[in-house]
Amino acid sequence: MTTPVTREITPFDGQKPGTSGLRKKTGVFMLEGYVEAFVQSIFDAIEGCEGKTFVVGGDGRYFNAEAIQTILRMAAANGAARCIVGQGGLLSTPAASNLIRQREANGGLILSASHNPGGIDEDFGLKYNTANGGPAPESVTGAIFENTKTISRYVTLETPDLDLSALGEVAPGDMVVEVVDPVTDYAALMETLFDFDAIRALLAGGFAVKFDAMHAVTGPYAHEILENRLGAPKGTVLNGTPKVDFGKGHPDPNPIWAKPLVDLVMSEDGPDFAAASDGDGDRNMILGKGVYVTPSDSLAVLAANAHLAPGYARGLAGVARSMPTSRAADRVAEKLGIGCYETPTGWKFFGNLLDAGKATLCGEESAGTGSDHVREKDGLWAVLLWLNVLAVRKMSVADILRDHWQTFGRNYYSRHDYEAVETEKANAVVEGLVAKLDGLPGTGVAGLTVEEADQFAYLDPVDGSVSEKQGLRVMFRGGSRAVMRLSGTGTEGATIRVYLERYVPAEGDLEIETQQALAEIVLAVEELTQLRAITGRAEPDVMT
Repeated sequence: MTTPVTREITPFDGQKPGTSGLRKKTGVFMLEGYVEAFVQSIFDAIEGCEGKTFVVGGDGRYFNAEAIQTILRMAAANGAARCIVGQGGLLSTPAASNLIRQREANGGLILSASHNPGGIDEDFGLKYNTANGGPAPESVTGAIFENTKTISRYVTLETPDLDLSALGEVAPGDMVVEVVDPVTDYAALMETLFDFDAIRALLAGGFAVKFDAMHAVTGPYAHEILENRLGAPKGTVLNGTPKVDFGKGHPDPNPIWAKPLVDLVMSEDGPDFAAASDGDGDRNMILGKGVYVTPSDSLAVLAANAHLAPGYARGLAGVARSMPTSRAADRVAEKLGIGCYETPTGWKFFGNLLDAGKATLCGEESAGTGSDHVREKDGLWAVLLWLNVLAVRKMSVADILRDHWQTFGRNYYSRHDYEAVETEKANAVVEGLVAKLDGLPGTGVAGLTVEEADQFAYLDPVDGSVSEKQGLRVMFRGGSRAVMRLSGTGTEGATIRVYLERYVPAEGDLEIETQQALAEIVLAVEELTQLRAITGRAEPDVMT
């Protein structure tokens, strides 16, 4: 039946989108009416769907297929003209952003919980991206949340599931559903940005590469680009078939969850370069033989070398980083004489800077790097830019890092995560530090002197909007600092993230083991917050 049907519904508590949309346990999304309530709230917040075009797709995790069918029925019933869907419902987040922009769509619904595990007992997510291809700004997510509190009905069709396995068009009601190859347009974009001939020559010369897709959405993209178009040997891409539960793994590209890849590249006969991406393809991890590149260092190195790739040969307008990301990129921007912007965590904050032409490269310490080619972070893009730099400079990853530190100094950096902390205890840690902030400047802590301490607030230089309470900062004399914030990407309890940074000038010791280099700052954080005493945690769950 293609006549729209209106059904009554009762609001669900807690449908508040975070920095990356709404994330809950999969079982919550599977509750009767849950997806419908949130999707209708999105459609109502954007003043309806009449005549609009949307991009729809996700990372293929458990329940993606069913949720996409629900979204398509509702889009048709709400009057949308067209939905562009990745074949099989698959679209990496950066590929979805690219499609929104290329096809001049009104927006997109992206189904992913990014780096979180997938499966019936694990995590699920759904977010709305606007016409620029980027995550919805706070004005939109706020309107969505307000709608979820009062939603009383949704509109849908009573039609069978659509076949999304074949390319082409199908028509539920008056809306056209266009099923597209998820990789083609994205791969074509990459060819405009990078010197594929130079990378192809590098790989043909015996430069060994491994890419771990972690059984997530980037597998098909990596197979096509790295192996088919760039000629890397078959087997370069590991775990390249997307699975609904990510092979029962945790699709977070860091040294903890991608340990087999790290062990491989740290071995004597390991590859020259290795990388991994996450559930929806927007995060990355970069490794060279015997060396792990922190996301903060990766952003800084790419900013310093981006001009070596054709798409960035004109130079950079500016560099933007999230506040917790190390200040290594700031030093590059200063030397290049370009703008440098510090934003809250959440890729949506980069959108205005990119749209206004103020920034070209952006990065977050949580393994996200990207540029103005889309409005999302982009894992495979970062891998290709690294390969382009390596092809031109003809140096190892370790040598490029060492040269960078000898030029700009080194920002030793690490993030310590305390996961699934009881919410009351997590709040007690944060509130305890907030109460001390005003009195900290000029005081000594664990042998360090506090220079500044504040709660980070961001004034958007484009639209003048203000975002307050975006994390706690304690800056020490000499360029070191500690940052603390509660994460919004988990689904249980609270995750306390502590970001530790120590700056050593170019003439200093650039070869200290990272955790050793940061030991004083760890002591300072404990003295200031009593984090371990309050939470009962002897050590972090994850250190990256």
